[in-house]
Amino acid sequence: MAGKRNIYRTGINVAIFILLEVAALGLLRRSSTGQEFFISKLSHGFIGTVWGWSQSVGDYFALRKINENLSGENFALQTALARAGAAADSLRSAGAGAVTAGRFRYTKAEVVKSSRNKHHNYLIVDKGSKDGVTSHTGIISANGIIGIIDSVGTNYSYAISFLNSNFNLSARIGREGAVGPMAWNGRGLSNATLREISLQHKFEKGDTVFTSGHSSIFPPDIPLGLIEDSRIINGSTYDINVHLFQDYSAIRYVTLVSNLDRKEIAELENKEDGK
Repeated sequence: MAGKRNIYRTGINVAIFILLEVAALGLLRRSSTGQEFFISKLSHGFIGTVWGWSQSVGDYFALRKINENLSGENFALQTALARAGAAADSLRSAGAGAVTAGRFRYTKAEVVKSSRNKHHNYLIVDKGSKDGVTSHTGIISANGIIGIIDSVGTNYSYAISFLNSNFNLSARIGREGAVGPMAWNGRGLSNATLREISLQHKFEKGDTVFTSGHSSIFPPDIPLGLIEDSRIINGSTYDINVHLFQDYSAIRYVTLVSNLDRKEIAELENKEDGK
């Protein structure tokens, strides 16, 4: 109790001292021009110090707010990475099974044989009908499109490689740009040509090319490669050279992707073709 009284008295004494000092400064200021100048200088310095201190306090709380925002963004990024990691872990732990995401089913597989020195290259993977694989199943990797299953055995499946002159893929410039057929151009293992792009569409060297989603086989937005250069064909469209991300000289582990709605889509296309 005594301690509280001492604090209270000390506060009153400090307040009285400050009031007396202010009054004294006021009297001195009125007494002479020189003293008024000196006091004004002191008061300006005091105001500047207080302003600087208040500015520092404001900057501190602004910095704290910025740090809170960065912390929130970092948390969101970590959450997205964790979700992506969980999906990858699910696929890795699936064994001979499959993981379904949306309208696509994914199954991991291994390439046991492949060719890359012909115009009609192929692959054989270690998954067959007993694993639920059917024809027209896509084969993808983290770096692009590998091929399409053509025929299925019990334990293995035969696939047409992307490095095949009969293989065409629907591709898009960027995520919202022009769409056209893309195929291996036969010049090396990392070169493809995106065709039938109208002259009205703009693009630049280094733009990324993705799967378009205009396919009943492959999901959209799989990165395929980068635009290198282009040329105008018959004055009406571009042929665009694309450098592929996938290294086709080193393919072993791949993912089989099946569109669960492909049969329904095919039936609708057949009805349209029959009109």
